[in-house]
Amino acid sequence: MGRRSDHTRGELRALFVEHGHAHLGEVGLARFSGREVAKRAGYSVGTIANLFGSVDGLIAAINSRSFERWAELLDEQLSQARDDRIAALVAGYFAFAEQHPELWSAIYAHRLPEGIELPEDDRDRRAGLTRIVEEEVRTALPADTQADVVRLSRSLVAVVHGHCSFVVSGSFALLEEPDPKAAALARVRESLGAHGYRAEGQ
Repeated sequence: MGRRSDHTRGELRALFVEHGHAHLGEVGLARFSGREVAKRAGYSVGTIANLFGSVDGLIAAINSRSFERWAELLDEQLSQARDDRIAALVAGYFAFAEQHPELWSAIYAHRLPEGIELPEDDRDRRAGLTRIVEEEVRTALPADTQADVVRLSRSLVAVVHGHCSFVVSGSFALLEEPDPKAAALARVRESLGAHGYRAEGQ
């Protein structure tokens, strides 16, 4: 068992988030164990309360890390895009969910107990993903657009999320939808088209 003096508080938090992120990705939220994370980190389970307040606080921090990894994947997809960045954006959204279904699902399945607020640092880390989407939507629309880019971006995320959740859950297979990613992209383009967007080649 490690000693608290082995790491600074910041290092300990990072250690627990690292091991917790790996554990959550392996077993999912329903089987997540704070005791197992502490064991992997080499510290007592009581360290979680000292660092994060509770296991819920640890899961929230792990989910924030997932948002950061997701944003990195989106950036990677966009860096490889040639002209159709909206298609790359949708592909990046799906890619994270398909590659890390348990981490993706935990983001939306976990709720902090009533009365507990998400720390400001976590909110900032999660906002990076939204900023990428907003910037791409703003760039895709005409410079004189009257659209509320922030609200439109949130709606588009909801559209893609709905398609993506059906993929992760297997529901689209039951609906016999052959290409949910293409369907999501079509809905996004339709929405943007109503505000003057034209895809490359159109």
